[in-house]
Amino acid sequence: MQTLHDIDRPPRPTAAPRVRPTRRWNPKTTIEAYGMLVPSIVGFAVFLIAPIAVVVALSFYDWNFLSDPEFVGLQNYRDLAGDDRALRAIGNTFYYVLLNIPAQTVLALLLALALNAKIKARNAFRVVYVLPWMAMPVALGVIWRWLFDPINGGLNKFLALFGIDGPSWLTDSAWAMPVIASVNVWQYTGYTMLFFLAGLQAIPSQLYEAADVDGASKGYRFFKITLPLLRPAMLFVLITSVIGSFQVFDTIHVMTAGGPAGSTATLNYQIYLESFTQRNAGYASMLAVLLFAIIAAITLLQALFLSKRTVYDFS
Repeated sequence: MQTLHDIDRPPRPTAAPRVRPTRRWNPKTTIEAYGMLVPSIVGFAVFLIAPIAVVVALSFYDWNFLSDPEFVGLQNYRDLAGDDRALRAIGNTFYYVLLNIPAQTVLALLLALALNAKIKARNAFRVVYVLPWMAMPVALGVIWRWLFDPINGGLNKFLALFGIDGPSWLTDSAWAMPVIASVNVWQYTGYTMLFFLAGLQAIPSQLYEAADVDGASKGYRFFKITLPLLRPAMLFVLITSVIGSFQVFDTIHVMTAGGPAGSTATLNYQIYLESFTQRNAGYASMLAVLLFAIIAAITLLQALFLSKRTVYDFS
């Protein structure tokens, strides 16, 4: 039985059925598409896959660049257990990463939060903080090596004005690695800040407006809105920063050359020493494979723990 309300209600429009277009396979288009991909595929295979395969193969050989390679199987991997220099280089690498990544990430996030606010000349500040990243690491290493020189360096001369006797920064095992880490933090913090700043600007302002209406504190807004929505940017920053930290070479080579007493020789620098100083290409290739495995494992763990995203539905 119809009621007056039912009679007055206009009929509900029915949705037209969706018709999916039929796609026909066009051999000419497919060939053209793969033809455009050929240069990229060839470059990927020649400059990435092939070198990795060669390094993995060389790790099973003993080769000094002069004589013919001699197959030794897993001997290079067994020798690692008794190589104090390589084991110390692995420890130095993790020590450097622990010094560099937390400081760089926290400082970059704080800078991004500050430059995301409405302050005067914030565009100028953004440029200033990115300038160190644009400089050549070798040139920066030379400048910082002079600044940290214990006798003629600018830092110890500045401390002497206040009656402070500065330490031997780069010749003291306790100070050398923190100094190198601080130089890299200074250089790459502004670069890392750009990604956090992009992530902050992508967060909808409605969320903060709603939090203000509800009387939420700044700490609550940071931990419940900002950090969860910065997870994609945080994932990218941590993965790229960790990979770069494990591959650090130029700053160490210019400032300390792995010294004093091997305290700043990282795994990547040890690979250089084994290859071009000791002429042990097979053993150096084994260390390169080990470095690749460590980076891949840590990257996978980061992706597993940080890949979850927070999504807010505004519908």
